[in-house]
Amino acid sequence: MSKAEILGSIRRGLKRGEPTHTQRAAVAARLTPHGHNLIPKRALLPHQEQVSLFTAMAIEAAAEIVELESEASIVEAVKPWLKEQHIDTLTIASDAQLDTLDWEGSQLQVQTGTAHVGDAASLTVAFAGIAETGTLMLHSSKESPTTLNFLPDNHIVVLHKRNIVGPYEEAWKKLREATKSIMPRTVNLITGPSRSADIEQRLQMGAHGPKRLLILLVSDSK
Repeated sequence: MSKAEILGSIRRGLKRGEPTHTQRAAVAARLTPHGHNLIPKRALLPHQEQVSLFTAMAIEAAAEIVELESEASIVEAVKPWLKEQHIDTLTIASDAQLDTLDWEGSQLQVQTGTAHVGDAASLTVAFAGIAETGTLMLHSSKESPTTLNFLPDNHIVVLHKRNIVGPYEEAWKKLREATKSIMPRTVNLITGPSRSADIEQRLQMGAHGPKRLLILLVSDSK
């Protein structure tokens, strides 16, 4: 059932018709202001300290961090990491930051597009990093399907230091500004590789997604 059908059923149950222009304007006016919530003190830091906090929190959540000076180093960072995992195939997002890299000389079998069950590894670009918890914010698009974030066992994410913010509120504000409040269909908040201890309280990695998460932290200022 579509969203319109669900809302239509609710409207009929309440015996209400289509909202008037005045009612729509009243709702829009109420939603427009985005008031600030109480922000944890640990997130209220200068940017460089936010980067350090993000790194520490991500490592604590079992992610791996590799710092790079520029995007040009991405391929050379990916190759040895995949080799350690005995992987020679990679599915990447069709992102402008990744398309210009020299994948032909990487000796990897690289493809773009949607990931599938059984894919060994994927490479995507994070929209933001949230220092408060070491969390990545990624959103779906035609160029970067959400399947890339969850189906492969190994997920590699490019994150620019300039895109790290302190609290969650700043990440959502950044997304609203970038999309002019027309939100993407899916927004993923990823903290470390997937894990679960639901069965006998035994920690299982990769329960609902990738077993390993590698974050390539790029420090260039472009």
